[in-house]
Amino acid sequence: MTLTLSPASRDALEGWLASSRALKGAAENTITAYRTDVVEFISFLTLHHAEPQGLAPLARVTTPDMRAFMAHLRGSGVASRSMARKLSAVKSFYRWLADREGFEPTAVLLARSPKFQKKLPRPLTEDAARAMIDTVEMQAADSWIGARDAAVITLLYGCGLRISEALGLCGRDLPLGDTMRIIGKGGKERIVPVLPVARRAVDTYLRLCPYPTEPDTAIFRGARGGALNARLIQKVTEQARMQLGLPATATPHAMRHSFATHLLAAGGDLRSIQELLGHASLSTTQAYTAVDTVHLMKVYEATHPKAG
Repeated sequence: MTLTLSPASRDALEGWLASSRALKGAAENTITAYRTDVVEFISFLTLHHAEPQGLAPLARVTTPDMRAFMAHLRGSGVASRSMARKLSAVKSFYRWLADREGFEPTAVLLARSPKFQKKLPRPLTEDAARAMIDTVEMQAADSWIGARDAAVITLLYGCGLRISEALGLCGRDLPLGDTMRIIGKGGKERIVPVLPVARRAVDTYLRLCPYPTEPDTAIFRGARGGALNARLIQKVTEQARMQLGLPATATPHAMRHSFATHLLAAGGDLRSIQELLGHASLSTTQAYTAVDTVHLMKVYEATHPKAG
């Protein structure tokens, strides 16, 4: 149960969120998640200690308090991955608060995050990626909708866009040139090369689309003319993968994984791929890319000066 925060705690929370928004460029979805997680923590402390949690009580949080909070989450059925995210938000808040209020946040910062198995992305093979694009186009009842779906999937696979980035393209972004400027997570800007096949797919869709393209309107439209919803692309991708006999991991996001993996397999530089994907951390790109061991050994044997 979420309780009302004390005015001082609420002001501190909003100050931290404003700082995260301004200094770290955190996206609004991230800010919302941060707020929810920290409010949940302070609400737990309020019930746990049976008293309002102003700044002074927050500064006195102990190791047993943190253990009790983690036990509460576990007992509520919260998954390890979500527990780790919540604890990360609380630690970030406490770093900021301790610096501002001048107390020692060791008990919070030393709380151990639960271990969980990271789910590595599963890219499609090149043939499966092409088949996915062809299938989503053929399964649509209207030719313009088929062209639309194929164009979106082509942008995910051919340019490594997130689905939100593809659907966020507006008329002012046209015509697509050799590159396009993408504003990604946290407002980070990157320049993405546009392959001829992606330009052709978008041009074909625009030629068939019955709705006019305005500078401030979304390029990709739903059947009734509104901006296309990501759920529709997820649905047509699901239908296509079932037709093709592909695993459940063959999602729109898997097309982005595949873009990165196939670039790396073709000899692409990991840091360049990081820039293309818009990842802040190289480790994130490494998790995205999944070149099989056989290919890596072939590259090693062909290029390493001591090989052979």
